[in-house]
Amino acid sequence: MEKRKVLICEDEPHIFESILYVVNKAGYLSSLVEEGDRVLEEACLKRPDLIILDVGLPGMNGFDVCKQLRDEETLSHVHIIILTAFGQASDEVRAYEVGANQFLTKPFSPGILGRMIKSVLD
Repeated sequence: MEKRKVLICEDEPHIFESILYVVNKAGYLSSLVEEGDRVLEEACLKRPDLIILDVGLPGMNGFDVCKQLRDEETLSHVHIIILTAFGQASDEVRAYEVGANQFLTKPFSPGILGRMIKSVLD
């Protein structure tokens, strides 16, 4: 059976390391994109099963990236978890409006992120 793939879109090294730990511990393959304007290209190349998408990316914010991903027919089925330091209710509403499947605020519990990932990929 082919391993499930997770594209991690995060520019903060310590947050990336935390996400990577959770993804690797669960046995999934991972790759990293640090700039928002490169996410669509990488997603088209890597064909992930899940995208963990930070809102505060350089180049293009995660909300705009999420909308761009949803507009791309070949990626519209990919599950997206938006991860952000912004905990406002309006940010959560916006995340769902642009097509996110789930929303998680930083700092996050690795256990909660792990459960979200498993619920999508298992």
